[in-house]
Amino acid sequence: MDDASNLEALANMLTELSQNPYDISLHAEHIRLSKLANDDVQLQSALELATNYLAAIDDVWIPLIEAKQRVVEDATELLGLYEKAESDYLSIPILRHHLVFLVEKHAQFQISKRPTDPGDLFSTQWTHNAISSVVAKGSRHLTESQILWDMQREWEFEILEATPESERALPILNIEEMHLRRLEQPHSTLDDTFQSYSTFTSNYKPPQEYESLLVAASKIRAKAVKSYERREANENALVREKNSLAIFAQYTAVERRARYPDLFVLSGAFERAIAEAAKQSFQGDVSAESALRSFWISYLDALRINDADEDTELDALRRAVRSVPGSGEVWARFMRYLERSADPEVLYPADRETVAGTFDHALSTNLVQKDVEQIVPLFLARAGYEKRVIESGKGDEMAFSTLVKVLEQGIELVRQTSPTGDPRLRLEKYLTEIYIRLANMPENAVQVWQITAKVNKTSYLVWISYTEALIKQDQHAQARNVFSDIATRNMDWPEAIWEAWIAFENLYGSVDELEACMDKVEKAQTQVNHRRAKEAEKAQYEAMQLVAEQQAAYAPVTDVAQGSSGATDVSMDVDAPEVGSSGTKRKAEQPAQDEGGKRARTEQKQAPPLKRDRENSTVFVADIPAGVTEQELTALFKDCGKVREVKITQLPNNLVATVEFFERDSVPAALTKDKKRIRDQEIAVHLAWKSTLYVANFPESSDDASMRSLFGKYGIIFDVRWPSKKFKNTRRFCYVQFTSPSAAEHALELHSRELEPGHPMNVYVSNPERRKERSDADANEREIYVAGLSKFTTKPDLERLFKTYGAVKEVRMATELDGNSKGFAFVEFEQEKDAQAALGANNYELKKRRIAVTLADSRVRARNRNLFSDSGLGRKAETKIRSVRCRNLPPGTQEGLLQQVLEKHALVKRVEVFVDQREAVVELENPAEAGKLLLRSEPIVFGENTLTFSEEGRDGPSGSRPAAPPPKTGGLFVPRAAVSRPRAGLGHSKKLGSGINAQHAVPGPSNGQPSQPKQGKAQDDFRKMLGGS
Repeated sequence: MDDASNLEALANMLTELSQNPYDISLHAEHIRLSKLANDDVQLQSALELATNYLAAIDDVWIPLIEAKQRVVEDATELLGLYEKAESDYLSIPILRHHLVFLVEKHAQFQISKRPTDPGDLFSTQWTHNAISSVVAKGSRHLTESQILWDMQREWEFEILEATPESERALPILNIEEMHLRRLEQPHSTLDDTFQSYSTFTSNYKPPQEYESLLVAASKIRAKAVKSYERREANENALVREKNSLAIFAQYTAVERRARYPDLFVLSGAFERAIAEAAKQSFQGDVSAESALRSFWISYLDALRINDADEDTELDALRRAVRSVPGSGEVWARFMRYLERSADPEVLYPADRETVAGTFDHALSTNLVQKDVEQIVPLFLARAGYEKRVIESGKGDEMAFSTLVKVLEQGIELVRQTSPTGDPRLRLEKYLTEIYIRLANMPENAVQVWQITAKVNKTSYLVWISYTEALIKQDQHAQARNVFSDIATRNMDWPEAIWEAWIAFENLYGSVDELEACMDKVEKAQTQVNHRRAKEAEKAQYEAMQLVAEQQAAYAPVTDVAQGSSGATDVSMDVDAPEVGSSGTKRKAEQPAQDEGGKRARTEQKQAPPLKRDRENSTVFVADIPAGVTEQELTALFKDCGKVREVKITQLPNNLVATVEFFERDSVPAALTKDKKRIRDQEIAVHLAWKSTLYVANFPESSDDASMRSLFGKYGIIFDVRWPSKKFKNTRRFCYVQFTSPSAAEHALELHSRELEPGHPMNVYVSNPERRKERSDADANEREIYVAGLSKFTTKPDLERLFKTYGAVKEVRMATELDGNSKGFAFVEFEQEKDAQAALGANNYELKKRRIAVTLADSRVRARNRNLFSDSGLGRKAETKIRSVRCRNLPPGTQEGLLQQVLEKHALVKRVEVFVDQREAVVELENPAEAGKLLLRSEPIVFGENTLTFSEEGRDGPSGSRPAAPPPKTGGLFVPRAAVSRPRAGLGHSKKLGSGINAQHAVPGPSNGQPSQPKQGKAQDDFRKMLGGS
């Protein structure tokens, strides 16, 4: 970008900032443009502007402070700047910067103008207090706080050494107190701290006190050690996952759920989580903003629940609204705090916030108005305050009109923000209750619902509320007219309308009016049933397709019924063609048929076992009230069909369930339960695919935590399902399932977003009708394997070569550290026919090397591999020595998810899970990687379970239970042909009892010698045939 363009961009950015000064993304872009301009003044202005409106991270504060230090001579102004910077987020770099500033200024003052009064700025005592305060701010960081403490200790010892012997009492006391205070705090270097105290005690305390002092210090230290040990696993996980927000969420949740929460540790965990989320949000991670809001809300609630002092809570609230000014939930908590903590007998400072002022401040950000879920809690908090003022008798004559005006303003904002408004009608319900309870103005309540019905024309909840308001006013004729008008309309839950109308006529109508109502309802039911039948037919097809789609992602290997040949599948082999089927030659490994001609088949093929049609017979139920039991859900759905299973899952802030029927035909009826009520709470019922997204083409580094972080901002995630990689290690897609279809629809905005340059992510609602255009079910057939490449071959070389055969989707080439080719690559085409055509490039000369081209399907290649590997061992043996057995898996473990976790510690080739055993066999790239996993000292935690590892085949059979189900054909991960295959043909008779079909051969003699065929043909027979005699 040239100077003129950059200046124009800066001018436009300043215009946008003047209109939206609380938008963090605009400030981040403003700072970036200022850096490009190479103008220090402009950059400093951009940094200052950001810190004036929002909480800023250290990447903003430190450059600003350094710029100020170069031009500002007033130390007081700089100290104020540090104070403001440290109030935004917990930042060890800023605190360290502050300590360096204090130490340097103290040294300068001692030389130039030595302070005489202990309270003077930068006197030794003042500096000691200031340094202690800075170190205390960082002490809650359990793994990095020692950086600050070590700096303080070095400074304190320098002061001690420079102090005359007669005046050392105070410095010695300061050092002793800082050591003892530090030993009380859990941190990662407690041993070093204790050793430092021991050295200090031996050098500066009386020898006779040494033992007693260390015994007392050991008791203090013991409690801190236990406290840190309880958090060490989470701390190690943060280091290992590079401060993942998902790990922080787990860490903070554990601290909040503790039986006796430690506010020191809890607040430190939240402060670090908030600082990391803010950093990622400022750097452009859209999902981090949602995490930042969530961390703040949980932190504020934790402080309130654990009775933090008012100053601490107020300080956290002020920082929170500065950090996430677009969060209505945070503003609502601030207003409730101000109401709760207000004392009429206390004279507060003039600048103390008020509820009304805080409410206006929240709206002035122009951020809350962008989201219905932020508008509603903000306006409910303000309305609740005004209502309680009126109820307490402290409201003035304008109090009621103010309350009504607030609610009407909120309703209008909600409708402007979302065409469908608030589906739960929270503000409308509140306003009608205010009219009825506080003002005795039921006609106004009716008017509220009348206006709302014109906006939400298909919401049964609106119309039911409207008619109930009319009935309470004895406006029965008008209520009847409303029921008659809407009975045949296309409503989201017409049954509720019909039931309400019939109940109304039973209470208030004549016989004629009741029968007219029932006739109209019957007619409406016929119309609705006809429409639903068509929808159900379509839904059944979609659900059936969804089953196939989901099974492609994580279906377990199932046994396939065998033909008369008796061949059996081996583990991890799900699509083998049936051996011995008509129209194909006999395979070499099949037993030779007896002489005497073909025999008629007498055995009937067994039909494949019927699979449990789980997904096609299951509905998803959300918004379930707390405490609901499986029996209650079974009772709700029992009239739809026979219920096979009900599974209730407790998510962090929601209760959901899946209801599985024995028959798929029960699903359409089950969908009519949407909007029904359980325990006076409305539930949501929908097909799973409508809330499920198919996500593909994301970076290879993406894992479960990153996907949950990316998609979590759009709604509550029920599950993320990953495909097994045991057949194809390059599969890159997953299914993200939300608890509501609306959340999935909002997340579609991530479609085509580039998480890494040149790779736009694919995000689709998992509609079975679009399965073919986005599934990788045939990816094996569309991908070729290219070997024998020159080390100078590049990806463009391969693209140019293979695009002549058809559209190339992706080229993946293995490279050395220097970027040169390792000699092989994978090329994926858009169409299967193009991959087949590309096989013609086999033996093509590229960069003076003849290349080999085959299909990349690992199972196809396995059939054509040599019997023995390069190591000289059989493939079964070679596979075993690089495989390990993994135990203590959580129930329902996904193979793809387990592989993600293990790949962070070793090079994993593939994984196979045995769900019933809660075990898995993990095949590594080589025996060294297997050894790395077996000898690992730190535990690997998966879910909430600590995994254990052992050598495959060593401790399984001898243990109390088998290591895995006994394989039918000799073990896991064994290629189909990985057995000794004797030669058969001229002069060699095939040995029965060998090969994979040995179990179907005639048993041999007892001496172990192979039996001979009854009428084998030798070379003499062959010569006779050729000679025609």
